[in-house]
Amino acid sequence: MGITTALHPATWSVWSGVDANVVPRTYTLAVADAGAVGVLLPPDAAGARDPDRVLDIVDALLLSGGADLDPALYGADPEPELQVTNRERDEFELALARRALERDLPVLGICRGMEVLNIACGGRLEQHLAGAERHLLTPGTFSEHDVRLDPGSLAARAVGREHVTVRSHHHQGIGELGEGLIPSGWAEPDGVIEVIESPRHRFVLGVLWHAEESRRSPVVAALAEAALAREAAA
Repeated sequence: MGITTALHPATWSVWSGVDANVVPRTYTLAVADAGAVGVLLPPDAAGARDPDRVLDIVDALLLSGGADLDPALYGADPEPELQVTNRERDEFELALARRALERDLPVLGICRGMEVLNIACGGRLEQHLAGAERHLLTPGTFSEHDVRLDPGSLAARAVGREHVTVRSHHHQGIGELGEGLIPSGWAEPDGVIEVIESPRHRFVLGVLWHAEESRRSPVVAALAEAALAREAAA
């Protein structure tokens, strides 16, 4: 299972402030708990030009969380609340997402990853949500709130129930839904879209909360199950 990574300065051992490909270990642990093997996918210009070179080596794609996306990618000007962006990562992940959808590869987008999915389908983002403080705390911490899931949706089947308490850390959200995507989960009580999915595909799900923070995450497990089912049907 491919897991996208951020490009960010990091310090460890004898290295200080060097650009590194990073992702919280909670992602690889959640994937391992689901019985799968995580393959880290760093931003790569060649992969952005030819995403099949990357997708050929994985059986599912997990778009991880992280920094804001460049609003120019969805035809918007930056607003004052926009935070740091990385165009190299944005273009790589959008290329992977678009090609994965074309190949009907199982895809899960987490937080930023959900936003990548929406932009990949032609949607737009709300650059700063009204009342974003409910969803955004200090770095390294998560807020908790409830999410209502549409009965019978892919999200409800993955989670196993129609209401769930989630951990989140974000200040952006869906502005305009991308083509073919539907909302299937909403934060309570403010109604922010927390889940999107594509009924046209085998398994395409985006969640705005950090599903990887739950050990034995049912959402990540559902992605792994979809990958196995696709392989069995091939």
